[in-house]
Parts: sequence; structure tokens; C-alpha cells
Amino acid sequence: MRKLSISVPPDVAERLERESNASAYITQAVRDRMRLDALDAELAHQGIAITEQGVAEARARRAAVEAEWSPERRSALRERARQHGLDAAAGALEQPAA
Repeated sequence: MRKLSISVPPDVAERLERESNASAYITQAVRDRMRLDALDAELAHQGIAITEQGVAEARARRAAVEAEWSPERRSALRERARQHGLDAAAGALEQPAA
């Protein structure tokens, strides 16, 4: 482990102050970002360019599909995603620290 001292904007500081373990929270956030960066690099390596326009178009298509969902389906999917997040977080806690 290494101890770091960082400066963050007030809104970030307020959020971190609500965490029981800010270091673990920050570590997970950085690891999540590292995974996204690795995915972006792999997609670029495969010749797939992620553009702001492409992301905007994909979001618009998703919003159009979701607009057709019933409130029950939306609630069920939200709960499924929440549970998946909880399961992933529990799995991350069970892994030994690097």
C-alpha cells in the first residue's frame, strides 16, 4: 500500500465524507475507470472507434426502446441491475488485495 494525499473539488469531498472507507471507494472508482480505458484501447485495437456522436446515437436508440417499456419492466430491470451491482461489489470484497 502507498499513502497519497490528493486534492478534490468540494462536491467530491462531500461525497467521500459520506463513505465509511473513502480509500476503498476511490480505489474501486479508479479500477472501474482502468477497465473502461482498457476496453477503449481494445476496441481501438480492433478498429472500433468510439465517438461522441456514436455514443449520443446509441443513447438515443436506448432511450427510444426504454420509452416503450412498462413501469413494471423498468422496475424489474432496475432491480436486476442493482442486484448485479451488489453481487459484483461483494465479489470484489472477497478477492484478496493486490
